[in-house]
Amino acid sequence: MGKRKIEIMDTTLRDGEQTSGVSFSAAEKLTIAQLLLEELQVDRIEIASARVSEGEFEGVKGIMTWAETKGYTDKIEVLTFVDKGLSIEWMKKSGAKVQNLLTKGSLNHLTHQLKKTPEQHFSEIAESIALATENGIETNVYLEDWSNGMRNSSEYVYQYLDFISTQPVKRILLPDTLGVLIPSETFEYISEITKRYPGIHFDFHAHNDYDLSVANVMESLKAGVHGLHVTVNGMGERAGNAPLASTIAVINDFMPEIEIGVKETSLYSVSKLVETFTGYRIPANKPIVGDNVFTQTAGIHADGDNKNNLYFNDLLPERFGRKRKYALGKTSGKANIEKNLQELGLQLNQEDLKLVTQRIIELGDKKETVTKEDLPYIISDVLDSHTYQEKVTVESYLLSHAKGMRPSTTICLKIDGQIIEEHAQGDGQFDAFMNALTKIYKTKKMTLPKLTDYAVRIPPGSSSDALCETIITWVNDGKEFKTRGLDSDQTVAAIIATQKMLNVIA
Repeated sequence: MGKRKIEIMDTTLRDGEQTSGVSFSAAEKLTIAQLLLEELQVDRIEIASARVSEGEFEGVKGIMTWAETKGYTDKIEVLTFVDKGLSIEWMKKSGAKVQNLLTKGSLNHLTHQLKKTPEQHFSEIAESIALATENGIETNVYLEDWSNGMRNSSEYVYQYLDFISTQPVKRILLPDTLGVLIPSETFEYISEITKRYPGIHFDFHAHNDYDLSVANVMESLKAGVHGLHVTVNGMGERAGNAPLASTIAVINDFMPEIEIGVKETSLYSVSKLVETFTGYRIPANKPIVGDNVFTQTAGIHADGDNKNNLYFNDLLPERFGRKRKYALGKTSGKANIEKNLQELGLQLNQEDLKLVTQRIIELGDKKETVTKEDLPYIISDVLDSHTYQEKVTVESYLLSHAKGMRPSTTICLKIDGQIIEEHAQGDGQFDAFMNALTKIYKTKKMTLPKLTDYAVRIPPGSSSDALCETIITWVNDGKEFKTRGLDSDQTVAAIIATQKMLNVIA
């Protein structure tokens, strides 16, 4: 037997735009529509609701103008209403050719919101469909609140389906409008319907209020549904809709009897673009498209990956245009660090690797983010630190900076086993630190080198909460030398560099 072809309809531009605070411009809608159809190769897209705004109208008009040049007009759908032809007029002016007519799928909604009988509602629906047909517009119908309808008024749902099956509609769309279904109900309800109406195309539209949307999608497919509604990044009202990326991965990995045409390798790039357009950030732990999903943190996992990919599963990052990463932090082992060094083309002996590992663990204990780009800086700092004997240490310090007052520093220095404490003010915290240090060295009748340059940088691709490297140039007896300090705090990095200088001249 051949595989069963399932249609994927993306509704990011309609239902996904109902995410709180999200609104696409006409240009953004066109760009996303083009990516969904041509890059991701979804079967259909729902792009707007009729009669919402002038901006919505312009967005649809722009997409339809482009779609006509590509032959995609039958792939683009607009939500419409039973409104005595107003939605149809709106569609005609915009150029849209497929309406998804919103109708009532539960007796509760029909009775309390529309205050109409089933017969009245059906008559108006038939008029809307006939008008669409007269104007060359294809019709799909939504059964709003269908899931509650099946729970509480299944007789009405079947009465409705008996009626709509006599109408010229292409698809019947079954939304779990309030996200109330559990997987067993999804399978039960859709199985009943697909068996009772075997010649009709049914779509399932899941919401994620209980975090069950993907599980419900799987059950709907087992029950014989013909199409699915999804959104990029799971955007949508309340907790959102079934996420496109997870849905595609689950079908490809666990439902071999089903065929879909979506291009997996483009899921991540489209996801990131939608994130940029909306400002709606993808959680780091979101499956498939989150930052952390292909990141191994524990050192034992990296070690296992080195030994026959023991911690790999079928979700290989390359499938989605991504790469596996090995996080650096307090749970990092040598294997994690070696993986990152391999990517940088670097190699360390076992003793130096141990020192670098310890430094990364120390940074992780301080809750600092360490990236692959930080590694060369950390290596340089660690290897530089054991090129001299440590005779001078900054035991402790207090840095203070308040509005309207000069910065001040109190330091406690240990020189050859002797503890000396001093306080000073300065034009900045590090200047105050150097003034206090100068006082200490004067009491010891010792002279400090002259500071001639002070530079701060962060690794390319790193972040402001990670590491910064402070490089200080000193001149002592006419000879120039540099010391480096590494920390997430710029002033602390400068103090570390200064301590190195004190040991160089000791």
